[in-house]
Amino acid sequence: MKNRMLAKTCLPPMPAILLFLMWLAMPALAMEPEGPHLGVASCAGSTCHGATSPVAGVNVQLNEYVTWVRQDRHAKAYEALLSEQSKRIAHNLGIGEAHTAKICLDCHADNPAAAMRGPILQISEGIGCEGCHGGAQNWLSSHTAGPPRADNVARGMTATEDPVARATLCLSCHFGNQDKFVTHRMMGAGHPRMSFELNTFTQLQPAHFVVDEDYQKRKGVIPDAKLWAIGQAVTAHEHMTVLADSKRNRDGLFPEFVLFDCHSCHTPMSSKNWMPRNNGVRIPGMPHVNDSSLVMLQVLTNVLDPALGKAIAAKTQALHGEGSKGMAQLSTAAGDLRELTARMVTKFAGSPFDGKVIKAMIRGLVQAGLDGAYSDYSNAEQAAMAIDTLVAAMRTEKTASEKELQNLARALDAVFAATAKDEAYQPARFNAALTGVRAALGG
Repeated sequence: MKNRMLAKTCLPPMPAILLFLMWLAMPALAMEPEGPHLGVASCAGSTCHGATSPVAGVNVQLNEYVTWVRQDRHAKAYEALLSEQSKRIAHNLGIGEAHTAKICLDCHADNPAAAMRGPILQISEGIGCEGCHGGAQNWLSSHTAGPPRADNVARGMTATEDPVARATLCLSCHFGNQDKFVTHRMMGAGHPRMSFELNTFTQLQPAHFVVDEDYQKRKGVIPDAKLWAIGQAVTAHEHMTVLADSKRNRDGLFPEFVLFDCHSCHTPMSSKNWMPRNNGVRIPGMPHVNDSSLVMLQVLTNVLDPALGKAIAAKTQALHGEGSKGMAQLSTAAGDLRELTARMVTKFAGSPFDGKVIKAMIRGLVQAGLDGAYSDYSNAEQAAMAIDTLVAAMRTEKTASEKELQNLARALDAVFAATAKDEAYQPARFNAALTGVRAALGG
């Protein structure tokens, strides 16, 4: 979960209205449809991206393949399907072998339809270059020739440097989309609980680029705090989209429980941890929607646009209230929130994330916990990653003294210790760690 010790990755800004329009058009981001996938070998030549070490005198490192194959967990995603755990999950689901089941390959490999596979594409390569950058047939030649990047994007390359495109791409596996989805049945069969935050997960990947002057000229730079904010908005939007979709928010007799907070049900019968929320929306014995991204958005908007913050707080409370009445009412409330979260992408894209704003957000995250917003583990987990990202942003932007940063680092150790194990989570311990963060901030 920690990212404060990792090299910081920067992504480029885009005009707010363009971000919004691109998001509304997803998944069709490119001007041309995505082309066939040619396989990792099409990128891994020694004169392309297969050098054994960075090459001097060019504007990219050219050893991206080696970085991927040696350090990136995406390269091992297919191998995970050969493990005993995956075999057990597949057996429990009755889907045959995990390494041949589409439901598994869709996220553990670059698994395009048969008509979109080049002759040397190997599913066993895991999540290769084109799994993130898009099928290369239509843009590979122009990419090597070096025209403006926009030309390649127009030919079907995924604009991974754009935060909205990146969030949508990552969430397609780390949450799901209309084509693939990690369901409660999969978790019941043994699949791990899903957890995602855009900036943290970006930092956990080995960087295969250097943010130098040339990179900034070609792709621009966006602060990590802004990347976190936009990631939260896209996550909330995707979550509400599924909740509002009657074809995806149910599983037979029951709701699709993966959309709800896991630990509202998965708690020992002897546990005394249940407590009401400060907004009065929790009902004993009733599973409630996972609202972790909505809580993060409320903290964000309380700093950047208090009126919008009040609106999301009211609509989140309505979401929980309607959820106790039935799925139809819940779907309607989720649809209302979906429209509100769409506005937040443009709000965050056009907002300054300076030192004053970042400190206010950390204070807001702390206060939300002390007010009872992190009684659920998923909310505390998101808050921990958020505070970590924002403290790292303070260091990058040089908006805090070294002593203050050291104090915050020690306070963060306690925050992460309190969220180390979801099944052992104690809200009181987490809140005690939050008071340490507040003290380290000076109040």
